[in-house]
Amino acid sequence: MKTFETLQDLADCVGQQVAVTPWLEITQEQVNQFAQATGDHQWIHIDVERAKAGPFGAPIAHGFLTLSLIPKFFQTGISVKQTRMGVNYGLNKVRFTSPVPVGSRLRANMKLLSATPIDNQGMQFAWEVTIEREGSDKPACIAESLSRSYP
Repeated sequence: MKTFETLQDLADCVGQQVAVTPWLEITQEQVNQFAQATGDHQWIHIDVERAKAGPFGAPIAHGFLTLSLIPKFFQTGISVKQTRMGVNYGLNKVRFTSPVPVGSRLRANMKLLSATPIDNQGMQFAWEVTIEREGSDKPACIAESLSRSYP
């Protein structure tokens, strides 16, 4: 984990790769729980036997499940000591560039694109988050994620 004292210390890293997170395994249980929570019960995600005969040879994680891991990746990749609160502000771009078979291990490579001062002494950060799948040359997801942090 990369630790910073202040928001300004993090802001000084604009243009740099700031963190690469530890690997995180995607389980069938996670996929099933995500399907239950979202109502997306497509067979390529939850019907293990049918998915084995499908186009990916195994069940795959929902693209939005992969995307929803971004807060977890931030939690395990970056810490700012003098921050009392952080919030998701949104996304500018998202692409799901390759499937994530159940059992895959993912990690995030986080590059800081910009840091803009906002109200209440906060900072808005734009991040290029590349979610990599272990053993694959192609990332699973590339997203421009926006977050806001307050001291």
